[in-house]
Amino acid sequence: MMPQRVRLQHEAAIQHPNSIIGCQVRREPLDSTERYTRWINNLKPGQLLTQVFTSHGPTVIMPTWFCSREWFCHVGKFDEGGKGIPEDLLFFYEHIRKGGGVFRVDQCLLQYRYHPQAATHSVLEGTIWNHRVRFLEDRALKHWASFTIWNAGKQGRKLYRSLSPANQKKVAAFCDVDENKIAKGFYTYQESKERPKPQIPIQHFRDATPPFIICVKLDLTGGAFEENLTTLDLKEGLDYHHFN
Repeated sequence: MMPQRVRLQHEAAIQHPNSIIGCQVRREPLDSTERYTRWINNLKPGQLLTQVFTSHGPTVIMPTWFCSREWFCHVGKFDEGGKGIPEDLLFFYEHIRKGGGVFRVDQCLLQYRYHPQAATHSVLEGTIWNHRVRFLEDRALKHWASFTIWNAGKQGRKLYRSLSPANQKKVAAFCDVDENKIAKGFYTYQESKERPKPQIPIQHFRDATPPFIICVKLDLTGGAFEENLTTLDLKEGLDYHHFN
């Protein structure tokens, strides 16, 4: 921890009393989780709230958190259910549900060490996935009459299958850039008990209708995906949310 950390985060907490205050970090080793580290250090202020649905988890990482005891108790403390409980993620979600903000001090105030025995690795991916989907449904999908899932591949289809029946019916289409997927025309939900089985159209992203739930990982395509998204001139948090 850097010597100025408490002072700077305390000053920020006074200005933002109902917020979790984070900071930028330096990884140890330096080359560990590079994409994740770029994400947590470089999110814009507005994205600290709009990108809360991604697989990265809280938009300020728990080792950097600073908030008042009063706000901590208002949110409801941590779930101490034991090993395998993503207590930081659950606290963060409840914090958002209760109207809390997120603020980051844009200085590197913490050295964040990676080690393979960290407790975070004991949480099953499926557990986190289920919490993320329910949070997405509660915070975003309930406000939309229909939406498009951006990614007709494995992750997009997985999200569709994980949605409640009511939200599955809101999915107007999948969209993609892969011509092979688009050429198929539609995705058939084979596990459905409905007859006939639901068939969801697959479109090119330029032909699709927002809002979008985007199941494409950021910072993995050399900027190609991000450039495609920019060409649509959409507003994050209104016209789309990142999920993966």
